[in-house]
Amino acid sequence: MFSYLYQITLVLFLLIGNIGDEKDTATQEFQGKAYYFSKSKMELGAWGARMSEAQKKEIKNRLKNRLEKTYVLAFNKNESIFYEEEKIDAISGATDSWGSNFARGRQYKNVKENKLIQAQEFYGKRFLVKDELQKIEWKMGSESKQIGDYLCFKATAVIPSKELAWYDFSWGDLSPEGENPEVKLTAVEAWYTLQIPLGQGPAEYWGLPGLILEVSAGNTTMLCSQVVINPSEIVEIKTPEKGKEITKSAYSETIQTKMLEMRNNRGRRRG
Repeated sequence: MFSYLYQITLVLFLLIGNIGDEKDTATQEFQGKAYYFSKSKMELGAWGARMSEAQKKEIKNRLKNRLEKTYVLAFNKNESIFYEEEKIDAISGATDSWGSNFARGRQYKNVKENKLIQAQEFYGKRFLVKDELQKIEWKMGSESKQIGDYLCFKATAVIPSKELAWYDFSWGDLSPEGENPEVKLTAVEAWYTLQIPLGQGPAEYWGLPGLILEVSAGNTTMLCSQVVINPSEIVEIKTPEKGKEITKSAYSETIQTKMLEMRNNRGRRRG
């Protein structure tokens, strides 16, 4: 109860503090950019038990571009664009062509209209994924911590794992026909700030009373390193437009069908 009253008090304080600047900002739409660093832990499973520490380190270095990423979230009051900053592979000097087929594309979210539009490219073919935003039942916690200049509060949720990476693929997705695999769930921990009262966040995450600055799910953590509010240059939020229109579930099915076809063709060539 104390934490909830504290949050309400803080919101009122922030609103009152903004009254003096109302004349200056009345004609300016609230907008900005948040920069996130994403880091994933490497999971080698049973293979890892047979590897030396030197071998694990070598694999980790080779997969650095997949394990560590940087993202930008451009936002206004209702809309946002979330995209990855492309990096060159430190070893080969090239981009990760295989990984790019299953990477997250440029993602548009409209929290007011409950709308998701995401540009995806799969083996040279462009798709425009249009769907509703993933519904998240957040549980508000009482814990708080400081992230940079912002006081943040904790929230948790449990989300079907596939909904967090519907654009990705693993060979385990190709379950035998007629089999109903168990729905895997992922526990999510988010930290949001009321000092930026927007229902936005990185990736699939949204729906809290403030901008999400940190989120951990599975083996991946995203942490905001910088927030720029109302920059001098207008933040453009352009909706992705090119590609074959498709839903999230249909896109996942398309990937699985193509990968099954590739596996079968490879098996026939070996035979």
